[in-house]
Amino acid sequence: MRFTNILTAAALTGAALAHPGHDVRQEAAERRDFLQNAKRTSLAHCADKLKARNVQAENVRRRAARVDAARQKRGLKRRDLDTLLATSHNKTCSGYTPQTDAATLFAGYNSCVLTPEVTQGPYYVAGEYVRENMIEDQSGLDIILDYQVVDVDTCEPVPDVYVEIWHCNATGVYSGIVASGNGDSSDATNIDKTWLRAIQKSDDSGVAQFESIFPGHYTSRATHIHVMVHTNVTLLANNTLGTENYASHIGQTFFDQSLITQVEQLSPYSTNTQTLTTNAEDSILSEEAATDGVDPFMEYTLLGDSISDGLFAWLAFGINSTLSDSVSPAAYYYADGGVANSDSSSGGGGSGGSPPNGTFNGSAPTGAPTSTA
Repeated sequence: MRFTNILTAAALTGAALAHPGHDVRQEAAERRDFLQNAKRTSLAHCADKLKARNVQAENVRRRAARVDAARQKRGLKRRDLDTLLATSHNKTCSGYTPQTDAATLFAGYNSCVLTPEVTQGPYYVAGEYVRENMIEDQSGLDIILDYQVVDVDTCEPVPDVYVEIWHCNATGVYSGIVASGNGDSSDATNIDKTWLRAIQKSDDSGVAQFESIFPGHYTSRATHIHVMVHTNVTLLANNTLGTENYASHIGQTFFDQSLITQVEQLSPYSTNTQTLTTNAEDSILSEEAATDGVDPFMEYTLLGDSISDGLFAWLAFGINSTLSDSVSPAAYYYADGGVANSDSSSGGGGSGGSPPNGTFNGSAPTGAPTSTA
């Protein structure tokens, strides 16, 4: 199946800041430079091989089974085919219809450049737990996320790598960070929070799944989820990857604006007072989507007859599994709590100046605490 993007690249504004101290213009420029030199930009060249290996058929089976299980857990009746979501990210295809069957709905290979990049955006915390359910005490719309990792060179699913995701809560706040612009900066306890952060090991099909809530929004960025793939790491006895880890991909995934609009009408999303940035206004997304073959949007379907019943969303993407580099986080999470990284690239650990950001493709931080994760 051939996927295309119709998203119009948004112009960069003069003061585009994701958080105080984090310059979206710089991140977008770095992203643009990376995309211009990327070896491949999509999984289009892998479609025939993936289909021949029955990867597509297995995706249909797995995704359909997970949706059925989620519906049973919530006491929802199985939806008729004529009520399947007709707009499951129809920007990537000639258009789903209300009669789209499961074999078509769950077979897509949306893809984006998932090889080493230069920035992961703000608020990455190293030392988070390997777990599937990352909700903890956060309120919001239930969403099950299905990420599949494929090698862009061999076109084979990549098993036994760790997929890490993190995103803000319904009102636009990240856990694990205390900084101006990230919720109540006077609440020092947030440095010890771990909600909406998790890591999962990919299975034989290259798949990692998570249970979370739909992310909210924060000023100057469209709704998104951060994704990182670790290939050169070891699971520790404390069920973390430790604090000195490496990544073969750092990126972000997005959702259709029509879906975001519906979710934003629900509580507690409707109480979010931060300025809403649309997909068309997001400079990072414009860089991502302006490249041929790049599609960072997740496809999705409703679990029930109403959006409030929850969502199932999926994305298959490619990485260069032979490349890996160190990651400098904004903070570290240890057994006794969180510690800001004083050597984070944007100038510190949230005390006084700019809030922590975190960089990729840099050296290991010299100011990292020495305790064990």
